[in-house]
Amino acid sequence: MEELVALSKRRGFVFQSADIYGGLQGIYDYGPLGVELKNNLKAAWWRAMVYERDDIEGLDAAIITNQKILRYSGHEATFSDPLVDCRNCKSRWRADHLKEAKCPGCGSKDLTEPRPFNLMFKTGIGPVDDGSSFAYLRPETAQAIFTNFKNVVDSTSRRPPFGIAQIGKAFRNEITPRNFVFRVREFEQMELEFFVPPGTDEEWHRTWVEARLDWWVQQGVPRDRLELYYVPEKDLSHYSKATVDVMYRFPHGLEELEGIANRTDFDLGSHSKNQDELSLRAKVMANVDSNTRLAIQDIESKKWVVPYVIEPSAGVDRGVLAVMNEAYRVEKLENGTERIVMGFKPHLAPIKVAVLPLKRNHEGIMNKAVAIKQMLQKLGLGRILFEDTGNIGKGYRRHDEVGTPLCVTVDFDTIEKDDTVTVRDRDSMQQERIAVSGLSAYVTNRIAG
Repeated sequence: MEELVALSKRRGFVFQSADIYGGLQGIYDYGPLGVELKNNLKAAWWRAMVYERDDIEGLDAAIITNQKILRYSGHEATFSDPLVDCRNCKSRWRADHLKEAKCPGCGSKDLTEPRPFNLMFKTGIGPVDDGSSFAYLRPETAQAIFTNFKNVVDSTSRRPPFGIAQIGKAFRNEITPRNFVFRVREFEQMELEFFVPPGTDEEWHRTWVEARLDWWVQQGVPRDRLELYYVPEKDLSHYSKATVDVMYRFPHGLEELEGIANRTDFDLGSHSKNQDELSLRAKVMANVDSNTRLAIQDIESKKWVVPYVIEPSAGVDRGVLAVMNEAYRVEKLENGTERIVMGFKPHLAPIKVAVLPLKRNHEGIMNKAVAIKQMLQKLGLGRILFEDTGNIGKGYRRHDEVGTPLCVTVDFDTIEKDDTVTVRDRDSMQQERIAVSGLSAYVTNRIAG
């Protein structure tokens, strides 16, 4: 973890937020390369969920959330962690994270009794902050999908099985943020709510567990680094009938990367005015303020049916950490030196191709390199970087360290002889001459596959 944190700051992946003021615990900023990696991971998820399927729609809902939504979803009553205070050093800890009944900070056993600590951030609405009008920063992206269920159905004519996908920020006032970007207070989620006919939910749950495992393997996380954890009934969230966590071996240990939950009809039922078609567990939290029926009418029977929901929910930040951890390697070279390589899958690499002129003050080489950069950028594969440091060897090492799959070197032969360039592969370090006329096709094949 220390090596990843150091690399993240050195190469511009992740910075501590407000670093010049000593930082802000549990809050991080993504740098020039980090934002590219993060966006590429989100784009891969969106492509797999929305573009490559014909049964899922997208949504981008507001972050500020009406407090009634979180009241009837059960979050106000249940979204909390057990908090203990150390009377000796005045620090605070999650009780369920203490391996022994003593303070991790000072070792004292003089701790308070655990008490619930609500994780949601409140914010005032309007010009006067008198406490009478408030909302929450959403603790998850799911609830806005449920409250927009009827809007999506009415505007798209979708019928189960179908899904609504969303990527967005969520906020949780964690008691003890830890392990770099693994557990933070401001984070991003990739969530799908997949609506299915009652009675088909268990089969769909199994289907989505396998689909999500396959997707993580495609992002460069080996299958043998992933484990499935079937959450015991006593530990299930208030909305869940069954949850399977995809566990990954992070640098700090085996922890959750993604959860796939069977939420039954709990959420649509909690926000719906009609209770006749709801299951008993959904009626427990059924809304009395909403004037909307969140249900689908069966065409043949004319009965209203509340769909069940399967929810694959992944943290973007945890995904970034997992992908970086798998990509990171240190290699011994034949000359006795070492090189650090970030072996990202090409579609995730922050920089797809680096174009390097052999001689920085040579007008012909520089102009040709700029033209090649512009040509490759138009392919729409991602970021193509023109870098005129003039030291090719150091340029190769730098781009190995940030995970650039290909480096293109423009030299004297390019402009004086045969209009070819040297293309160097990150992983094999092999170099070959490629005609500029065929470079776009070559790069597309290597990056887009």
